[in-house]
Order: sequence, then C-alpha cells, then structure tokens
Amino acid sequence: MKILVTGGLGFIGSHTVVQLQKKGYQVVIIDNLSNTTLDVLEGIVAITGQPPIFEKLDLKDKAAVQNFFKSHQDIQGVIHFAASKAVGESVVNPLLYYENNINTLVYVLQELTKLKSSNFIFSSSCTVYGQASTMPISETAPIKVAQSPYGNTKQIGEEIIKDTCQVYPKLKSIALRYFNPIGAHESSKIGELPIGVPQNLIPYITQTAIGKRAQLSVFGNDYPTIDGTCVRDYIHVVDTAKAHVVALQRLLNNENQSNFEVFNIGTGQGSTVLEVIKAFEKVSNTKLNYKIVGRRPGDVVSAFADTTKANNILGWKAEYNLEDAILSAWKWQNTIKQD
Repeated sequence: MKILVTGGLGFIGSHTVVQLQKKGYQVVIIDNLSNTTLDVLEGIVAITGQPPIFEKLDLKDKAAVQNFFKSHQDIQGVIHFAASKAVGESVVNPLLYYENNINTLVYVLQELTKLKSSNFIFSSSCTVYGQASTMPISETAPIKVAQSPYGNTKQIGEEIIKDTCQVYPKLKSIALRYFNPIGAHESSKIGELPIGVPQNLIPYITQTAIGKRAQLSVFGNDYPTIDGTCVRDYIHVVDTAKAHVVALQRLLNNENQSNFEVFNIGTGQGSTVLEVIKAFEKVSNTKLNYKIVGRRPGDVVSAFADTTKANNILGWKAEYNLEDAILSAWKWQNTIKQD
C-alpha cells in the first residue's frame, strides 16, 4: 500500500516515514529541501533498510503537483506535513506562511478530490486554540483568534479540509493537533535539524550546550505561571509519528465516525521553559548558559493537551516522558556536532 508523505524529510515527517515503513507501507516522500537535507533520507534508510521513493518537488508549483499525482495514481493515503512552522518567523513574514501553508494544501486536496477515495492526515497544531481559557485543552475548546499567522494558517487549513470533505464524501481526513514535538529517533540517525538559527526551544538548548550558540534566550519570565515562563506540552517525536500511523490506519479501515475528525496529540503534561532547562541540565549533566529577555510576539502563556479522545478513540498514548525526549535530542546533537 503506497502512502505519500509531504515534507517527509522534515523533523516529524522523517520519523513518521520510519514508522510507516516499519508497518510495511510503501512510502513516497515529497520535499523541496527548504528546511532539510538529503542526509535525512540516508538516515531513514540506515534505520529501516528500505529506501523510500523520493521526489524533490515544491508543492507551491501547481503543475508539478498535478503531474506527480498523474504518475502516482495508486496512492492510498497522504500525510501532509509540508508547511512552514515557526511562530516568530510567521509574525515577521506572514505572506511566506500564507503562500506556503495554504496554497500547497489546496493543490494537494484538489488532486485528492479527483480520486475514487482518499485518506488524508493533516499536520495541525494546538495553536488553533489560541490562548485557551482552561487547561488542559480538549478538542471541544473554542477556536480563538490566532496569536500568529502560523496559527492562522492551521485554522484556515482545517476549515479548508472540513469544507472540502463536506463536498467530497469520499475524502476522509483527520487533523492531528499536536503540541510540541521534540527529541530524536533512538538510533540518532534522524532528529531535529533546523537550517540556520533554530526557531524551537530544544534544538536551541542543545546547540547552546554544545557550543554552537553562545546563549539561550528565554522569552519572558513575567507570565502567570509557576516560574513566570511559558508552559508547553512537550511530546517525543516518535510518539507523534506513531499517532500519524494510527490515525491513517483508522481511515484505511473505515473506522472513522465522520469524514473529518480532530485529535489532540500530546502528553497531557505541561512544562515551563525553566523546567525544560532544568530537565536538560539533569539528563546531560551540562550547565546551560541562558538569559531572560523580553516576551516574544505570538507566544501564548500556556498550552497542554487533554489527550482523552486520542487515548480512547485512536487507542494511542504517549509512551515517553520529558526526560526521555530531551536525552534523545542531546544524543542526536552529539552525533551531528561536527556540523
């Protein structure tokens, strides 16, 4: 069974490819290499022993997307990761995010509606909830005004999928609203490898600890939390990847209750930035150089998941804890330190 993974050489995409291959699926990867390298493909093969089909393709090129689907008409499911994903960058460059995250989604969906049936997993985000008024956040929490253009693209993306599913009942879709994936594969063959300055906390921590960055900036310590820093739900990337496979199988087995469903993917535990730093210092036995600076535009105070729905309906649950995930990220950083 052939499954397409867009953005399949990215952080979560590559780990999902590994899990799909472990389950026996034939995987086709589309990636434009804008935020990754072909080394990730080598890492996937080193882990699984199976080279996935890879096509370097920019999904913003509508004609290229059309041609791809003409030559791969036997695709049974699509997991759509291809998107820009940094909150701060989206505030500075909103048009990049609207073009890359919305146009690409539309072009892929247009091709899927031409098929007799299709199964679509959307990489969504807890940012769709904005600053939720209650914690933990369940799937029934109101969708509030987005705090950033990135968050808005995920809200709009879900609306586009939902509207499309209503018109094309043979299109089945699940949006996975995940919280903060971190860590790396246990083999240290693949992990988070941002190009340029990291936009996410964990790679910035590990790059600072190893000497690649001079200092970690902690954005604000005056939030209404236990230590004044923002709270997030940090989930191991392998747990996140497994959730995508389980969700896809739900659609392939026609177990979905409607043709558009949403699930939160997190651990259900919130951790502050300072708690994450302390956990890193513990597992790495390394003192981290960090400094408290002003708040960053677009950041919400707190976000952690109510995972009851995913646990009970998908039959999925996070297996790793925060320290497991941080240690795997540190091992990965030490593997790639020569870069």
